[in-house]
Amino acid sequence: MAINLVTKFLPHVDEQFKNESKLSILTNNDFDWTGAHTIKVYKVSTSAMNDYDRNGTARPDECSRFGPIKDLDAVTEELTLTRDRSFTFAIDKLDNDETAQQVAAASALARQDREVVIPEVDSYVYGVMAAKAGTKAAAVALTAENIYDEILKASGALDDAEVPETGRVLLVTPATYALMKKSPDITLDSDVGQEMRLKGVIANLDGAQVVKVPAVRLPAGFGFMLAHPSATVAPVKLEDYRAHQDPPGISGSLVEGRICYDAFVLDNKAKAIYYQPVNAGA
Repeated sequence: MAINLVTKFLPHVDEQFKNESKLSILTNNDFDWTGAHTIKVYKVSTSAMNDYDRNGTARPDECSRFGPIKDLDAVTEELTLTRDRSFTFAIDKLDNDETAQQVAAASALARQDREVVIPEVDSYVYGVMAAKAGTKAAAVALTAENIYDEILKASGALDDAEVPETGRVLLVTPATYALMKKSPDITLDSDVGQEMRLKGVIANLDGAQVVKVPAVRLPAGFGFMLAHPSATVAPVKLEDYRAHQDPPGISGSLVEGRICYDAFVLDNKAKAIYYQPVNAGA
């Protein structure tokens, strides 16, 4: 006699592991796109220092004892949003009922945001930062023996560019972080407050906050990046997520989402980003 054994489905979903975004500590939202798709940021030049002509005789052809009178340039850089992305999916009423509510619109939308939207935005912004970095070092094979020297080069480059010493962030892959842990020259300060840990900071090194990001969200060949958040503007102009119940043509829920975002490295602050790629296979 054949017996059909009962198969039991538990009311749980095998969710994928996905990290929350850590962009907030690496970027800024200093500009407002409300009511506009493009904004213009002024770049104003400066004037060189001169030796003051106390007697007015050193520059007889000039009208100022302070030196040649120069006009300051005031040019603009345009920041136009280019990323207008969307998604949609339907959830049939019977699918929702017969899976113990595990494909409900609200949970499906949260899953979409966590597993699809956030990783896409992260990857795009990190890619822009790497591509627009003011200093792009030659690719090297990072090891436990040279990792600290390479990080010191990055720190020195930011120092020479007069980037503020406070607020710097060292972005690393898990592989690079492993090398740092093995390095005999590096002592990581893991005494990090809970607020900073929630933002993704796992340690401090020479005043820089260390943030570890999965390699899958970073450009290929990424080694590490030392950056100050003032350099990169990462606006999200629109986040519009909705669930329609029983729209025409669908018995169930129709979920739609749209996000308009972008990332810009400011011209005058590009030197606040140092990008170190690694050799292929390193």
